[in-house]
Amino acid sequence: MVCAREVIRAAPQVVFEFLADPALQVEFDGNENLAQAEPGQRVHGVGDVFRMKLTNGHVRENHVVEFHEGELIAWKPSTIGEAPAGHLWRWSLAATAEGGTEVTHTYDWSQLRDEQRLARAKSTSSAMLARSVARLKTVVETSA
Repeated sequence: MVCAREVIRAAPQVVFEFLADPALQVEFDGNENLAQAEPGQRVHGVGDVFRMKLTNGHVRENHVVEFHEGELIAWKPSTIGEAPAGHLWRWSLAATAEGGTEVTHTYDWSQLRDEQRLARAKSTSSAMLARSVARLKTVVETSA
């Protein structure tokens, strides 16, 4: 499991809107893995599924497994029509006393069952997640 943390100068609900809308995630993907998501897939709760096209051309379904509006969103990717392979992407938000948001981005591959994806999962570093959080910070703070 790897994670990255940063404070963004915006309220948690403002930050959360960027995380809950898959079409916006391409703007701050520090893994250079996301190519596109169709608009209109805003996540509203556990059980929602959204699709993302990856830079390699594959399309993944992302099954939302944790959700608390304005605070937490996590999903497990899968090949279309298949059960999730077991790895988890999580974003958690906490308000700061100064009116900002502490953002924690986590990637957990401890339950990954797909041997073909394991090497790539293990190569995902905290630096890659930090790049995503830094890009999210830039996008959010410049849009406010």
